[in-house]
Amino acid sequence: MSRTIPRATTRTIARGVDRAMYARIFCAITRAPWFSLLLLVAFVFGPLTVSASTQVFDQIYPLRSGGSFTLANVNGSVHVEGWDRNEVEVRAIKTALHNPEDLNRVQISVQSDGSRMAVRTRYPHGSGVEVTVEYRIRVPYRVELAGVDTVNGDVHVRGISGVGSLGSINGSIAVVDSDGRFSARTTNGDVRLQLRGLPSGGPIHLVTVNGSIVLSLPPSAGAEISVVNRNGNFHSDFPLRTLGAYNSTLFRGQLGIGGGEILMSTVNGGIRLVEGRPIV
Repeated sequence: MSRTIPRATTRTIARGVDRAMYARIFCAITRAPWFSLLLLVAFVFGPLTVSASTQVFDQIYPLRSGGSFTLANVNGSVHVEGWDRNEVEVRAIKTALHNPEDLNRVQISVQSDGSRMAVRTRYPHGSGVEVTVEYRIRVPYRVELAGVDTVNGDVHVRGISGVGSLGSINGSIAVVDSDGRFSARTTNGDVRLQLRGLPSGGPIHLVTVNGSIVLSLPPSAGAEISVVNRNGNFHSDFPLRTLGAYNSTLFRGQLGIGGGEILMSTVNGGIRLVEGRPIV
């Protein structure tokens, strides 16, 4: 006479078969000679980790108040901050991604005469060296940033009174807690400026391709505003008097009274002109 095994009993039998099979497999693995060798290697050497190697360049150079400062970097961010000394502190952190010997192949070049100063990252030609250099610079509060540029990295400026030209290709640019006239250009990244004061002077160009632009100005600011925005919108906290044709991509208007030209241009991103608020 045939007998039907209940479903629950069937599950119990299957689990018992599975456990017995797994136990036989585990015993076979642990008895294998190579398994003991693997355990010995793991015990002796521990987990394999890859860590980057670093080297720090830290020097101070004289620079008069109102002097000119330039910096050219390739791979790495640049941070510039003002202080109340007629000196420039150059702190460059070099990081080798793979080979520690690459650190000595990347040089920090500095030229200074007390009125002008130029810092440059020098890589050996055609070597494929994988080293990043992050700069942390302190300059006199009153300074001309005649060119602070990197290729792959962000540029941040804080606490400066003067003029500046800032640039990146793959990175964002930010100027905060400063006053003066600063131009900024990048290809892939945002542009953010927070200015406490906007003296009259030459044109300001804020340009990106893939990114947004935010410009924060004091309530008393005056400027002629030009906006070019292909795929995005434009918003202003300030009332602007229209000076030319106004459509979804082009605008030209007057902010306040007088002042120089400010051009803001992006292809993919929004543009905001805000009044006296810290940028985020």
